[in-house]
Amino acid sequence: MWDLSWLIQRLSPIDILDICLVAALFFWLFYALRGTRAIPLVRGVTVLVISLAMLSRLVPLRAFSWLVQQLSPAILVAVPILFQPELRRALEHLGRGGFLPIGQRNENIDLILNKIVEAAKVMAGRNVGALIVFERKTGLQEYIETGIVIDAEVSKELLTTIFDHHTVLHDGAVIIREGRVYAASCVMPLTSAFLSDRHLGLRHRAALGITEESDAIAIVVSEERGAISVTHDGRIIRDLNAKRLTSVLKTFLDKSTPKEKRILGRTRHKREH
Repeated sequence: MWDLSWLIQRLSPIDILDICLVAALFFWLFYALRGTRAIPLVRGVTVLVISLAMLSRLVPLRAFSWLVQQLSPAILVAVPILFQPELRRALEHLGRGGFLPIGQRNENIDLILNKIVEAAKVMAGRNVGALIVFERKTGLQEYIETGIVIDAEVSKELLTTIFDHHTVLHDGAVIIREGRVYAASCVMPLTSAFLSDRHLGLRHRAALGITEESDAIAIVVSEERGAISVTHDGRIIRDLNAKRLTSVLKTFLDKSTPKEKRILGRTRHKREH
């Protein structure tokens, strides 16, 4: 405590300004990376750097400390390369005048799910193909940028209009972010797994692919069979009615892991790698 008081007394206004600027820089960098898949990578790099620094300082390992010192410049060079898309996006955002965070919206999740389920039911009855992806903790910004940003309230009419064959935006995925239809006509990554069922087309491969790459949840409406499926964690639950679809979505969007595992255990689709 005495050391802390001594340090505080020695701080000058310039030192305080210096600390605030460094803190603001880190805040801006972390805020710029939000909504992207770089967040897990940031955590891994942070844990690695802190662990190496603590181990080299606390334990007198001369060879290991020398190795860490030699690797430090390489890490400083590698970080901008790894985060090049995110840093470029952040600089563009700053150039457009965006800096301060915008508060997240509070939405009634049950009402939103009911609208999405109703839209899926209508499209399944009309054999209209659709792919609806829910963004969760892993950001999908890089996929949002492949489509058209809409940022509109969720409604049955909007979703059925987007996936109508006569509209330009029907080919691709709709991404739901913070309870809103944030983007449409987005390109999703395709799964590399072997799918033995010939009824699983390109939309199903895209739905499986995005859930392999992130923690997203995807709803697929088959254009050929009019069947509704849900994908999560690289697995698929097929042939769902409206009631079952609502139950599965609420379970996956909830944090109850044991219940989620029970549902995943009942999936009827088995993939062969």
